[in-house]
Amino acid sequence: MRRQLRFSVVFLLAIAAGASMGRRLYSQETSPCQPQQWAKEMDAFELQDAQTAPPEGAVVFVGSSSIRLWDLKKWFPDLQAINRGFGGSQLCDSVHYADLLVLRRRPRAIVLYAGDNDIAGGKSAEQVAGDFRAFVAKVRKALPETPIIYIAIKPSIARWKLAGKMKEANSLIQRQCSQEEGLRYVDVWTPMLGPNGQPRGELFRDDGLHLNDAGYDLWTELVRPLVADFAK
Repeated sequence: MRRQLRFSVVFLLAIAAGASMGRRLYSQETSPCQPQQWAKEMDAFELQDAQTAPPEGAVVFVGSSSIRLWDLKKWFPDLQAINRGFGGSQLCDSVHYADLLVLRRRPRAIVLYAGDNDIAGGKSAEQVAGDFRAFVAKVRKALPETPIIYIAIKPSIARWKLAGKMKEANSLIQRQCSQEEGLRYVDVWTPMLGPNGQPRGELFRDDGLHLNDAGYDLWTELVRPLVADFAK
């Protein structure tokens, strides 16, 4: 009897532990957006706008650190461009702050890079694609004719173990872009791989994650024709 009781207690504790672990894994996978952490960055953008009002009709670059670190004046000297990148952000953050970052500027076109940090943070490919759909929907509601150029999640040395999930997210977003007018998908994944199928080290800074000048030279070459076409 005691043996049966001990077995029952152990069994129930095991179930509870499994359920608790499942909840933790699920909560990590479906963690809600936390845009409040970017309050200082948004205040800084507000201050920039107050000091020097950015023009309407420019091309807005928005997203995570790969956008923030992109020197648009250097790489697009003839383009009227606004950089609204904030490092470490996820797609859902760009959705939440779309009005401040993008919509009030009434841009000719939008260049978006986000999703990299999402996958690294534990989100699924489907969640990333869903956040992209939410971004498109929010832009379309306010600016139905404004084209959106999505730069694919890049392959990087630092996050190569996540390559499978990143490729899956890219595939889902590419499919949406191919099916909807006004969406463009820029494949940076393929040209950033070397003959061995690994990320090209010469395109990255020492951290193996962020682009160096050679990396931005490649991105600019891929993005410029689309931006130039939409910015006419």
